[in-house]
Amino acid sequence: MIPRLPRRVCLLLFALAVAARVAAVAAAGFHTVGFGDARAYLGAAAVLSQTGRYPLRTDAFFFRPPAYPVFLVAATLGHPDRIPIAKIANAVLGGVSPVLLAAISLRIFRSRALALWTGALAAFHPAFLLVCSDIQTEALFLLFLLSSGYVLLAATDRPSTNLALAAGALLALAALTRASALALAPFLASPLLDRHYPWRLRGHLAAAGLAGFFLVLAPWTIRNAMVFGRLIPVSDMGGSTFYDGNSDWTRRYYRLKNREEYERWVVAFDSDKKRQIAALAETEPAAAASPSEYFGRLAIHQVLADPGAALALDARKALDWLRPFPSRWFWPPLVVVSVAVLYSLLFILAGLGLAIAPRPGVSRFVLVFLAATMAIHVASLVVWRYRVPYWDPVLLLYAPAGARRLFGARIS
Repeated sequence: MIPRLPRRVCLLLFALAVAARVAAVAAAGFHTVGFGDARAYLGAAAVLSQTGRYPLRTDAFFFRPPAYPVFLVAATLGHPDRIPIAKIANAVLGGVSPVLLAAISLRIFRSRALALWTGALAAFHPAFLLVCSDIQTEALFLLFLLSSGYVLLAATDRPSTNLALAAGALLALAALTRASALALAPFLASPLLDRHYPWRLRGHLAAAGLAGFFLVLAPWTIRNAMVFGRLIPVSDMGGSTFYDGNSDWTRRYYRLKNREEYERWVVAFDSDKKRQIAALAETEPAAAASPSEYFGRLAIHQVLADPGAALALDARKALDWLRPFPSRWFWPPLVVVSVAVLYSLLFILAGLGLAIAPRPGVSRFVLVFLAATMAIHVASLVVWRYRVPYWDPVLLLYAPAGARRLFGARIS
């Protein structure tokens, strides 16, 4: 039997999480938009609310996934310029994640105490508060990703094709929020590896999960095919992102020494991309009309031209992904040290928690998930905050179990 958290406990977790996120919004400013990508999402939401159509481009070289702009339109009742309402809506969305993590913890550990610790940690986790303080996709993405994980786990605990179908649909919504989640679709076939059930039942669960994923994703993919005349599952930003993470400019980035050099690098990088497209428009207008694809091909050419340098760059990006502290260029020393201590502790405790977790099949799933999400980003583009919605939920799920092993009944 799987224990349940009382409804009042779930409501309390939700209320505390929302309050913490609203406080983070207040500290950042209810009207302030500081996140670099926020203008693209707000612009897409404005076009969508005014015309009823999603823009062909949200940025200079590509268009972003549609789910978050749609959420902004819905949350602000068609007025995405109402920044305070959008931020409060983000805070409310973010308040659901601690409850979902507590529910997942219950299914893994069958312990109300560990579930409460996970929920409480997630309610006040600094990274979760930060990403809910501005116009960012993480709150919506975490809602869909964690919901998909919970429902998939429930679908295998109590075999249900309907739940597996829902897990796939929720993962598709996550992909429509952040396209990197497309690579997680194979995880929907994980019930095939559960030997507790007959092969036929496992096949039905896996097929239902994948069907739910493709059924929800298909309308948007068909829309892209009709508008652009080619297969674009979610957005066309993949080529531009791959270039940003694998070009000669990326190697230059890792040689920068301070924020001043970084600011000059950003300007020069953007100017060079615009110059290339302007030159291409005169020689190959068709290629210039799809700039993201052009940059993707250019990056592949540069990688193949010097595989050794590409591998060295991937190693540098892997270290960047794993570092426990944020960039010293943007944060004061006290914040950098505090975050380094927090993540180092979470990594150690979560590693111990994974080693002693009672469900080895789930632990293997989680380890493959961690490896896959890291590999996806190392192969493309590593930005430190990209790790937060993928790895931090795992850390918060397993760290309490590791702490209980170290400190015993004091946290039970």
